[in-house]
Amino acid sequence: MVDKEKISQAVTLLLEGIGEDADREGLRETPERIARMYEEIFEGMDQNPQELLSKTFAVAGSGIVLEKDIVFYSICEHHLLPFYGKAHIAYLPKDEVVGLSKLARTVEIFARRPQIQEQMTSQIADALMEHLRPEGVMVVLEAEHMCMTMRGVKKPGAQTVTVVTRGVFAKEPHLQETFWRMMGR
Repeated sequence: MVDKEKISQAVTLLLEGIGEDADREGLRETPERIARMYEEIFEGMDQNPQELLSKTFAVAGSGIVLEKDIVFYSICEHHLLPFYGKAHIAYLPKDEVVGLSKLARTVEIFARRPQIQEQMTSQIADALMEHLRPEGVMVVLEAEHMCMTMRGVKKPGAQTVTVVTRGVFAKEPHLQETFWRMMGR
């Protein structure tokens, strides 16, 4: 649970720490605004993907299911700056599928936490493997990191791509090739 009072106090200290007057008109309500914002952008902290992925539908003989271009926004745990991009998820069901919106919602659960992209990619794949029990999963995240864009190396437009395969996607290269063809690459 987000402690908005602690966040508000921390933002006040931050503003004072950079030499600002936290009581001036434009900043007076900023600590409370940021506390409310953090409650929203970190709502994944209290969510469990099992709740989403437990509602499945029986299906016979399904092939690869691909949901691509799922837009996400997350916060880098190293600098507390945003990273954002697109997630692409494929899975090969055994006997059940999940509603397509549940894949996007699973991405949101993990994106709405202080996070690193590499870990987020694995968390999505592992949650799908654990709760859907498919033959295999492939997850690709493509993102731009503000910690590389607005500070440090300052390289706007640089994309970080992470790929995780589980089950048959890890063992059978032709399934990965099929994934990339389905992605149009």
